[in-house]
Amino acid sequence: MKVLLTGQEGQLGTALQASLPEGVTLIATGRSELNLADAAACRQAVLTHRPDWVLNAGAYTAVDRAESEPDQALAINAGAPQAFAEALAETGGRLLQVSTDFVFNGAQGSPYGPDQALDPLGVYGATKAAGETAALALPGARVLRTSWVYGPVGKNFCFTMLRLHALKAAAGEPLGVVADQVGCPTATHTLAAACWRAIGIGADADGPRILHWSDAGAASWYDFAVAIGELGVAAGLLERAAEVRPLSTAAYPTPAQRPSYSLLDCTSSRAALGGVPLYWRVALAQVLERVAAQGP
Repeated sequence: MKVLLTGQEGQLGTALQASLPEGVTLIATGRSELNLADAAACRQAVLTHRPDWVLNAGAYTAVDRAESEPDQALAINAGAPQAFAEALAETGGRLLQVSTDFVFNGAQGSPYGPDQALDPLGVYGATKAAGETAALALPGARVLRTSWVYGPVGKNFCFTMLRLHALKAAAGEPLGVVADQVGCPTATHTLAAACWRAIGIGADADGPRILHWSDAGAASWYDFAVAIGELGVAAGLLERAAEVRPLSTAAYPTPAQRPSYSLLDCTSSRAALGGVPLYWRVALAQVLERVAAQGP
């Protein structure tokens, strides 16, 4: 099976390459090989390589910056999957589009199922929702939504909190983190495994077209930050953790509005994909152990 991967330099792309299944020929592309904002280039990549699957892990993920760069976000998050879908319709290939919990508004206060109506709050979520629509226009395409992605490489909340824990603890200052937004952290190594399983069930035409995957449990950003401090100390990455104090969203305004409760209901998707989900703190401990093993 031949798979064209986008976003090879990103968090998820790195994990996907590290967990490449046997029998998969991977064509990995990053920004220098394939500009996702260039629809013509995306179409040509499919026509040139004729992959069995395009695994579109690349995206415009700067949630706040998207509010001031809507055209760029739309070109990458919606234009690229549309171009892939159109070209794959010609070649007979299929598409796995990685999406986000930000396609929901977070107002219902209970986990979102795969078939619920979309209602994004900001530009980032709206462009990802448009990307889903474009992808699903291709028969046999699948969308895999996830949430709060982090891993042992790249820029993410985990590394930011490790840095701030060290700075605030050294200064004897508290670390304020938003406590009224709830979702679930998802480690890239568990998400990559789910992506490969989603392609593995690709021969099942009756399989679910929209999948949800996150690690198990629920957390606020405050909970996540506290755990990063505790487990960072345990992994030897921090001498001590800072005191973490809960903040309200109103006390920490951002350009983009975020869903207050974006937990994904993964029940049916886990049954389809197989595998046992990890509790998010267990997955976090594994990520921090990998960071510690990498060294400075």
